Amino acid sequence: MTTVVPVGVSEKLHLADDELGPDEERIDNAIPPLGKPETHRRFWFQKSKHRNPDDIATQPSVYDNPDIAAQYKPHDDWENLHRFDPRARWTWAEESKLVRKIDFRIMVWTALMFTAMELDRANLSQGLTDNFLEDMGMTTNDYNLGNTVYAVCFLAGEFPAQLLAKWLGPDRWIPSQILLFSVVSASQFALSGRPSFLVCRALLAFLQGGFIPECVLYLSYFYKHHELTIRLGFFWTGMMMADILAAVIAFGLLHMRGVEGRSGWRWLFLIEGLVTGIVGILSYVMMPPGPTQTAGWSRGKNGWFTAREETIMVNRIIRDDPSKGTMHNRQPITPKLLWKSLTDVDLWPLYCIGLTFNIPTFSPQQYLNISLRGLGFSTFQTNLLSIPYLVLKIINMMALSTLAEYTGQLAACASIFQVWCLPFLIYLRVVDTTKVSKWLTWGMISLLLAAPLGHPVQVGWISRNSNTVRSRAVGAALYNMFLQSGVIISSNIYRSDDAPLYRRGNSVLIGILSLNLVLYALAKTYYVWRNRVRDRKWNSMTAEEQLVYLADHQDAGNKRLDFRLAS
Repeated sequence: MTTVVPVGVSEKLHLADDELGPDEERIDNAIPPLGKPETHRRFWFQKSKHRNPDDIATQPSVYDNPDIAAQYKPHDDWENLHRFDPRARWTWAEESKLVRKIDFRIMVWTALMFTAMELDRANLSQGLTDNFLEDMGMTTNDYNLGNTVYAVCFLAGEFPAQLLAKWLGPDRWIPSQILLFSVVSASQFALSGRPSFLVCRALLAFLQGGFIPECVLYLSYFYKHHELTIRLGFFWTGMMMADILAAVIAFGLLHMRGVEGRSGWRWLFLIEGLVTGIVGILSYVMMPPGPTQTAGWSRGKNGWFTAREETIMVNRIIRDDPSKGTMHNRQPITPKLLWKSLTDVDLWPLYCIGLTFNIPTFSPQQYLNISLRGLGFSTFQTNLLSIPYLVLKIINMMALSTLAEYTGQLAACASIFQVWCLPFLIYLRVVDTTKVSKWLTWGMISLLLAAPLGHPVQVGWISRNSNTVRSRAVGAALYNMFLQSGVIISSNIYRSDDAPLYRRGNSVLIGILSLNLVLYALAKTYYVWRNRVRDRKWNSMTAEEQLVYLADHQDAGNKRLDFRLAS
């Protein structure tokens, strides 16, 4: 392999033979220079005063050590192998421009798909303000049952959907999934009572199950670990934007009550379901299979990225995480690999956190509209009053995601969510909210629900601690299953015999919050301990023994002695 040694211009590192000038020297087997390692992460909003855009951005990796590089070579069936080049070099200007292009082409549409899904998931709470329960002849306990059924079926759909996505490819399965659940959502126009309500809740949930971990796996094909956490923040921003849109759209559509003799909530389900279906159809066009597979009739014969951009995309990702080259993006997960991922004990602390971390706000969120109507707010006031907390929650979530990546203290930053919630839950527990200003009560509930969500941090945490594609796929699904199990618990904490103050329920929420703080501390302690054990074993080896260990592949994924778990 031949390589250009540039004379003062780093961009010429990638020139082909016929692009060289007459005075430029080519030296066989020369090792191109690497970029200066970054001491800390820089994010989308930061501009460095010390980084020259023309400097080399290629970061050091295992591929720069000829003694061990062969052990990390991507598999022969990896879809991006033709762009893999350990000697590829690029500048900061090229990388920054490319990441912005990926954000526009990939991230924006992925967030939009989540927005569409959340519209179909959130519109039930909007329908509650339009006398949905009364029209259906149901009680709040029936509503709890519907939420429980939804959570159980969402949980049941996680693994089948994620395994289908890994086999067929997210670009094929996710659009199909959106189309299927949009049909169910629109069909809620014809709900006739409790049985049809429960059936639709079950079908909708089962078809939506797996959507989130599928999108996380898809995004991991395009972003580095530290970039992914921030993008997941934008991803969940799409969900919250959907909740804001749902409130605004509901304000208009619920005014259709009486059109054709139908309730407003029926038109809400129908129209939002049709909108989601359109997003599903467009997703077949807007989702390429991977970084080097964007060409096609719908995206142009040359695709979205040039050959140079594809080379940068592939090599910046594989340098950041060599495990991403171990599986094809349409390679199924076998039962053996599935079992290995399920029994990966190093991810279970995060699953335990996923079970309970969101419960302190989820129960109040489910009952927000019911509570506001009970305080005397009108249907349309109730829908609009859900917007302020969502705006603040988006700001808090993005700030938390950025803080977690900047400091590297994932457990400590994710636990801020619990600390934020505590004073507001205590207020709701001790104060008789029926005897104070309804605006004060709305303000306290809104501040509780605006807590900085640690979910993007934790999903990114799962991804980086997996260190294999199969564990990343299975781990994201399993984490979400634990999360949905938490939704089942949340859906049964506020009971009708505890209304309207729900003091017993709020006492339970405070207890669970205290448990969460303990879980974060235990997870941090566990990962620090595991890394220390590996440090001792790894450092006790001679350099020759380390090379033998890497060559023999004695361990895989996050079990490798040279891999460190994030905490």
